[in-house]
Amino acid sequence: MTSRLADNWVLAIDGGGTCCRFALACTTDLASQTPDTHTGTDRVVIERGPANATTNFPATIECINQGIAELAQTAGVEAETVNSLHAFVGLAGVTGRAIAARLQRELPLRHARYEEDRLAALRGALGARDGVVAHCGTGSFFAVQHAGVPRFAGGWGSLLGDEASAHWVGQKALSLTLQQADGFLPATRLTELIRQRFKHTDDIIAFATKAAPDDYGKLAPIVTQQAQRGDKLAMKIMQAAADYIAWGVDQMDWRAGTPICLTGGIAPNYTHYLPTEKKIDLMQPVGTPLDGAIELALAQREHALGHR
Repeated sequence: MTSRLADNWVLAIDGGGTCCRFALACTTDLASQTPDTHTGTDRVVIERGPANATTNFPATIECINQGIAELAQTAGVEAETVNSLHAFVGLAGVTGRAIAARLQRELPLRHARYEEDRLAALRGALGARDGVVAHCGTGSFFAVQHAGVPRFAGGWGSLLGDEASAHWVGQKALSLTLQQADGFLPATRLTELIRQRFKHTDDIIAFATKAAPDDYGKLAPIVTQQAQRGDKLAMKIMQAAADYIAWGVDQMDWRAGTPICLTGGIAPNYTHYLPTEKKIDLMQPVGTPLDGAIELALAQREHALGHR
């Protein structure tokens, strides 16, 4: 990279409950893209651990500062140069202007827009197209885009929402295992595997008192794998999640023929459980949340320079 980095590059950050991704992207490359596509050329990308501005603000600040330093080192520039770029920072837990302002005060980025991570996920998944997104990662939310205008629902966090998320799936697996321990449900391979991991019910309770959403999320692959093998309890969890997704998509004013995009690590596992009319309109994401964050960083730069 040249010393004229600030003239040609933007910074994008996409942070969630599982990981935080950082990218430097060349604006000349981005400007040549069509509205519905993303490219991965002329980028420097690194990844660090989770970032949620509500559940652990200090750790989020540390993650971003370390990520900026690592990104600068990887790109071969000074961290101060990265801090001077126009930036879009999409983070889980940015629930309002107060948290965004706090991030602005604590972080060294001088030209950054701070938003929740849902906006980048929507832009990354659909580009400029109309459609509905059901995102199920460590957390979950719904989004719809119509004529370029976004609307969001859900994403209320692990205590009050995030249904169908990896956290929710892991939590349900533990709940059903406890019901099986009480004799309310028959044992299945799923409950056997959970009981192997947690030797006693007391261990499950102890885990639940201190577990973060991503800790629950690490249990979700046990459920998805056993569901694929026909485990009845695992399939019950997956069907309940898919039913919630189908219901939520309807609440976003979905109509037949409107694309539905499932995003997030666990989301593709629900495809088999969705009703036929929803399956017909499923589309693959045109890009990732990081792609969306990069496009929004470009828009931030162009707006600041008076190009829009």
